[in-house]
Amino acid sequence: VDVRGGAPATRETDLLHPLHMVEEVHAIVLTGGSAFGLDAAGGVMRYLEEHSIGIDIGVAKVPIVPAAAILDLGFGSASVRPDAASGYRACEQATAEAIPQGNIGAGTGATVGKLLGPGFMMKGGLGSASTRMDDGTLVGAIVVVNALGDVIDPQTQQVIAGARNPLGGFIASNPFGNTTIAVIATSAYLPKGATNKVAQMAHDGIAQVIRPAHTMFDGDTVFALALGTASQPKEAATTASQVSMIGATAAATLARAILNAVRNATALHGVPAAQT
Repeated sequence: VDVRGGAPATRETDLLHPLHMVEEVHAIVLTGGSAFGLDAAGGVMRYLEEHSIGIDIGVAKVPIVPAAAILDLGFGSASVRPDAASGYRACEQATAEAIPQGNIGAGTGATVGKLLGPGFMMKGGLGSASTRMDDGTLVGAIVVVNALGDVIDPQTQQVIAGARNPLGGFIASNPFGNTTIAVIATSAYLPKGATNKVAQMAHDGIAQVIRPAHTMFDGDTVFALALGTASQPKEAATTASQVSMIGATAAATLARAILNAVRNATALHGVPAAQT
């Protein structure tokens, strides 16, 4: 994991540091509801325990479930937020199939472009993307985009979604911050330290399309998972050059996922979206 924002809402991130003992996680939760929403991870833990998934400590199996949340309490009712029951239901509905994007899951209350206040913001959302590298390694990203600033297409340098100018178009990029939480997963085998490096490099994808990023007002957090299912030998994936290539691919994939989030979002509660 790599936490760049100055105002994160997270759970179990210290455990993921390379110097700490645990080498695997059993689920990762991206949620809305700010710190309240972190309760969803408790429901995920209950589901996993019921299915005998977790670290065996003799008297119980303890699931490791890191989590990160966005601040979306100002969208809709602040009293409606994810809880443990929500996390449990999410596990019951988990699928290996392609997932919807936009106003789904933690992306439901996500918005972008709040510099002029809620009357001028646009919808953010949940997005995903994947890349197959030349050697067959897969890199995927899933992200929740809840930026105070604007989302920029790096190819055209045009604002895709952001703070709307009352006179038309968009205002200049906001100087204060945003919140983006994401998970990167690769099929490569990587040790814990290299996996943390991939999470660190993936933040470049946030900086490419959300401006600015990583300020004291941000909650930007990227988790990384190395599944170890690729066919190449373990030694090949742990070279410095291979780790760097996976990290660079993760950044590009995350940038695409962010764009997918806002392009697939639809208008909700009177907040317009990029596609409207």
